[in-house]
Amino acid sequence: MARIGVQAMMLKDSVAEIGAFETLRRVSEIGYRAIEVSQIPMVEANVAQLERARDELGIEVAALSAGLTASPGGNDSLEDDLDKIVADSRRLGTEMVRIGMLPFDAMGSLERVLDFCDRTDAYARRLAESGIRLYYHNHHVEFARFDGRLMLDIIADRAPNVGLELDVHWLQRGGVNPVSVIEQYAGRVRMVHLKDYRIGRMPDSAFESLAKGDIAGFMTAFGGVVQFGEVGEGNLDFAAIIPASIASGAEYLLVEQDDLYGRTVWDALQTSHDNLVALGFADLF
Repeated sequence: MARIGVQAMMLKDSVAEIGAFETLRRVSEIGYRAIEVSQIPMVEANVAQLERARDELGIEVAALSAGLTASPGGNDSLEDDLDKIVADSRRLGTEMVRIGMLPFDAMGSLERVLDFCDRTDAYARRLAESGIRLYYHNHHVEFARFDGRLMLDIIADRAPNVGLELDVHWLQRGGVNPVSVIEQYAGRVRMVHLKDYRIGRMPDSAFESLAKGDIAGFMTAFGGVVQFGEVGEGNLDFAAIIPASIASGAEYLLVEQDDLYGRTVWDALQTSHDNLVALGFADLF
């Protein structure tokens, strides 16, 4: 059965403040029992506390995160830390590693996208020798077209040994139907990010700009109303997305919110949890 968990990028500040174990205790008190580790430094102290949380709190580690090369997010890199990534995966009991983003310098060039695919697929084959699968997480840039083809489809074809971790907010922001893409890649998707797509209200500052004749300032606010929402607080159809994800083979459905707009991470995670329970998915926690 699939399990709903948390993308630990949301928890990085708490881990820095109170440690990984106490952070995951609070996560478990809300009702989550799985995490995807990301943007948490995989130093010995953190790895040991993640291991303790698994053993004492029953927190499953869905996947670890890695970059192809060293990245600003602070995750280990496949290029520099492959043996450590394998060792950490075995220690924490996960068989999945995910790449969270296309390298910045590859986003505008098909040649660089293809080079990323070739290098990533080679690492996927090496990880498979240790029983670990590599996955790629999308944003919206993967829905640019090169020679009439979507970048995501190019990546999927060029790196056949790399699975997909689909993020439903970024699918929506990329202009595609999240359910359709999840169904398109059935059998290749073992993780899905649950993140809502919300349209916020126009801020007062926009109308102040308008009153001053600052049309450019008003239009900047007009274009900036798309927000990352708690699950159930936006416009995505999770009643359809979650069953489609499970039918397509997803094992972990991971709540994530890139910007909390002044709320605490605990309030945001509680809202997503409560809304998912209200939608009928309590048995997935």
